[in-house]
Amino acid sequence: MKISFHGAARMVTGSKHIIHLKNGKKVLLDCGLFQGMGEETFKLNSSFGFAPDEISYVIISHAHIDHTGLLPKLVKEGYNGKIFCTPATADLTSILLQDSAFIQESDIAFVNKKREKRGQPPIGPLYTVEDAKNVLPLLTKVPYNQVFQIDDDISFHYTDTGHILGSAAVHVTIKEDGKETVITFSGDVGRYRDVILCSPESFPHSDYILIESTYGDSFHEDYHNSKEDIYKHIVETCVQEKGKLIIPAFSVGRTQELLFALNQLELEGRLPNIPYYVDSPLSSKSTEIIKKHPELFNKRVQRLMEIDKFPFDFKGLKFIEDVNESKSLNSRKDPMVIISASGMAEAGRVKHHIANNIENTNCKVLLTGFCSPNTLGYRLLTGAKEVRIFSDFYKVKCKVASIKSMSAHGDYDDLSQFLACQNPDLVKGVFVVHGEYDVQVHFQSKLQKKGFKNVNVPAMHQTIQLD
Repeated sequence: MKISFHGAARMVTGSKHIIHLKNGKKVLLDCGLFQGMGEETFKLNSSFGFAPDEISYVIISHAHIDHTGLLPKLVKEGYNGKIFCTPATADLTSILLQDSAFIQESDIAFVNKKREKRGQPPIGPLYTVEDAKNVLPLLTKVPYNQVFQIDDDISFHYTDTGHILGSAAVHVTIKEDGKETVITFSGDVGRYRDVILCSPESFPHSDYILIESTYGDSFHEDYHNSKEDIYKHIVETCVQEKGKLIIPAFSVGRTQELLFALNQLELEGRLPNIPYYVDSPLSSKSTEIIKKHPELFNKRVQRLMEIDKFPFDFKGLKFIEDVNESKSLNSRKDPMVIISASGMAEAGRVKHHIANNIENTNCKVLLTGFCSPNTLGYRLLTGAKEVRIFSDFYKVKCKVASIKSMSAHGDYDDLSQFLACQNPDLVKGVFVVHGEYDVQVHFQSKLQKKGFKNVNVPAMHQTIQLD
């Protein structure tokens, strides 16, 4: 048996790993899109490094595009088997993939205009909306904590990781050469004591573990300070400065966390009386899906819903879908809060809002999560004095701030707690994935000190033989 790594290998994005059985079967864990890799992004997404039609099964950890976003391309290039996921992941994936496809088509249309001016032939998108729709009939729902027998050699079950709605660790049992081998893939690990979701679950003993490491070398601030931080930024920017507070936020997870915090402020009678806009059609759709899965909320939120049926809604909130209504926000001068995708400020409507307000000293851009080094969000976070947006350069005159306590990824303590259910002496090997390389090396050292043996940081397209 072997494992090969074709994404999220010494990088944070593009999660794709294959379990190779001796009989030729291949199980693909995640099929993620590379994001925020600058000029390398399109090249990385253009080639899998493996043949899609040779994959036997696909098991998805959760719906985020860096874990599902190349499924349409996989199917387009020959895969026609089942794609296993949790029920909530299936619901979210159906809208996320179609949105991603729309972005692919829009981006390539922009690129082709430039190519035409240079006398170059047009190129096609990675996939189309129709390609994304072809994935949906293949989605096969598997609930948490139920063993699913794929065939005589392969079974698996999911455990909740509390990262986003429906997120899961994958525990695959392989029968080969008369013995069973258990391989755990963490997907993305959430945080313990999350304000909305359940904490990550413990899991049975595994022989090999693929563990994410996004924040494997750092510690988050107290999650429960987030509400007060948001309140402070609203008061400073919208009440005192009469400006706009622009919050780039991922459509799934972060947007709902922000809405929940604002709802809490309203319940406490402290929410400033100004307009609040969620300017993202995808955020609107994903919020409706999340409302349909209250069984996945933690006990605290479920108790809250007994007195407040809609914990993601409050006075003054409006979801915007129409593009002209979105544009009209930029001509207005009154104070407001705009929550808009994407979370790294690299695509979507939020870039327009930033471009229209970045040179206004009364306004503020508030970043609430991880930003890859090649993104607009990262450049703003690291103090850039000038940035390029839509081919134009802008002076950064607005205020830029961040809330580090809202990450949906677990920090070093959370990752350590996630692995605490395992006896290091019984784990044959650990593979550190989904992290910047220097962070992975640091996390590798920490795991070795905890007693885990054979801790590897696999390279892109590397194949490793298992005992």
